[in-house]
Amino acid sequence: MSDIRSTPINKVVIAGGGTAGWMAAAALSRLVGRQISVTLVESEEIGTVGVGEATIPTLLTINRLLQIPEPDFIKFTHGTFKLGIRFENWLHEGHDYIHSFGDTGQGCWAGGFQHFWMRGRQEGLAEDYGEYCAELKAAQANRFGILSDHKLNYAYHLDATAYGRYLRDLAQASGVRRVEGKIQEVRLASSDGFIEHLVLEDGQILQGDLFIDCTGFRALLIEQALQTGFDDWTHWLPCNRAWAVQTALTDEPVPYTRAIAHDAGWRWKIPLQHRAGNGLIYCDEFLNEEAARERLLSLVDGDPLMEPRPIRFKTGQRKRYWHKNCLALGLSSGFIEPLESTSIHFIQNGIMWLLLMFPDPVISQASVDEYNQRLRTESERIRDFIVLHYIANERVGDPFWDHCREMPVPDSLQQRIALFEDAGRVFKPQEDVFSENSWVQVMLGQGITPERYHNIADAMSREQLEAFLKQIQNGVSQTVEALPNHGEFVKRLVSMAKI
Repeated sequence: MSDIRSTPINKVVIAGGGTAGWMAAAALSRLVGRQISVTLVESEEIGTVGVGEATIPTLLTINRLLQIPEPDFIKFTHGTFKLGIRFENWLHEGHDYIHSFGDTGQGCWAGGFQHFWMRGRQEGLAEDYGEYCAELKAAQANRFGILSDHKLNYAYHLDATAYGRYLRDLAQASGVRRVEGKIQEVRLASSDGFIEHLVLEDGQILQGDLFIDCTGFRALLIEQALQTGFDDWTHWLPCNRAWAVQTALTDEPVPYTRAIAHDAGWRWKIPLQHRAGNGLIYCDEFLNEEAARERLLSLVDGDPLMEPRPIRFKTGQRKRYWHKNCLALGLSSGFIEPLESTSIHFIQNGIMWLLLMFPDPVISQASVDEYNQRLRTESERIRDFIVLHYIANERVGDPFWDHCREMPVPDSLQQRIALFEDAGRVFKPQEDVFSENSWVQVMLGQGITPERYHNIADAMSREQLEAFLKQIQNGVSQTVEALPNHGEFVKRLVSMAKI
C-alpha cells in the first residue's frame, strides 16, 4: 500500500503545541511560498516535557529565517548564551573538558589542526588543545560578545516554554488557527490507512491533507494510530529515566552548559537569566527512582522553584519519520538523550526538510523516501556521538560505567574511533551536525589518543611550527580579552529589545 496520495497539500493539521508544534506552525505559515491553511490543536491541560533548555548553533538559522530579532528573543525566553558544554567526571572523577563550538586552531587541506597540535605536543611546543579555541577560552573566562566578523560560534540557553509562546504569537499573527482541545480519536481511511481527520473530545472534527504529530512521547498519530514501529537503541544508550527541577540562581550565569557524570548516569545544569534548569539522567537498573530524586535535590545549588518532575523515556527512533500523510516531529519521532543539546535542532531539521519538499504540487514518494533517509541518517550520527561519551570512560568500578565500556558499539562509530586512534583522522559526512573539531574535542576529552599524526604537519620546520602555534594562541587571547563579561552583555542586549 502506497504512502502517497495524489491529493495536493492544502490543509495542514498539527497535533500538539510546545516547541515542536509551534516551531512547525511558525515556519509553515511564514516560509512556505504558497497558500496552505495551518491548524494547530493543543490542550492547556497537557503539559510539555520542557527540559530542553540548551541548544546548538543551528537554532540561529531558523530564528533568522523567521526574522526574530535577537534582543527580543533573549528577553522573551530569559535566554543566555552558550559557547559549549563542560563535561565533568566523564573520563574519571575529577577530570573535565569542554566541547566548544567553532574551530580550534587552523588546519589545511590534508589535515585538521589536531595533526599540527599533536606534533607540537610531541616536541614540547604546544599547550592544551583548548588553548587554541576562542569559544572555549571565552567560556572559561565567562566572557561573551557578538563580533562583527562572526568569529564566535554560539547557541543559547533558553526557557523552552517561553520560546514556544513566542513562536505561537508569530504563527497566529501569520494566520495559524489554534484549537483548544484533546484528541479523542484519529480516524483512518479504510481504503489506504491514511489519516482522514482528528476527532476531539468536544466533538470537533479537524480534517487535513498532511498531519504533523507533535504529541510528545505519546505519539498519538505516528505510532498509536499508524503503528509505524520503533527502533530501540537501549543497548547503546541505557539511560531511561530523568528528574528535572528548576532552581534559583546562586551565581552569575556562565556561557556554557554543565554535564556532570555520576555513578549511574549524568546531570545537567543550565543557567538562564532568572533561574537554573537542572536534571539528573540515569538508568533504573543501577539507581532507583526515589534515590535519583533525592540525589538531584542534594546536588543542586539553589532553592528548588518547583517539585521535581519525573520523566521516563526510551532511546531510539521511529522506523519512519514520515509515514503515509503523517510526519512526526520532536519526541513523537524518537528520543536521543539531551547530552549534546540536539533536541530542538532535530525538530528544526525535520521542519527544514519538510519545507524543501513543499514546492511540488503534491508530495512524491521519492520526496518521502528522501526525507526519511535524511532524518534517519542524521539521527544515527547524533546517536553515535552520544554513545562515544559513554563507551570511552575510565570509571572502573562503577557498575553502570563498567557496563557502558562493555556495550556493543555501532559499526559506524567503531570506524570513526579506529580512524582517530590510528592517525587522528576525522571525516565529516554531510549529514553530521557535529563538526570535525567536535569529534576531536570529545575523542581527546574521553581519553582517545591517536598513535600518530598526518605527515603534512612535518612540512613545517620546528621554528615555523612554534611560531604558527604561538600566533594562533595570541589571536585567541586577543579575541577573548576584547569580549565583555557574559552577564553584562546579556543585560545590554535585553535593554535593546523592543518587546
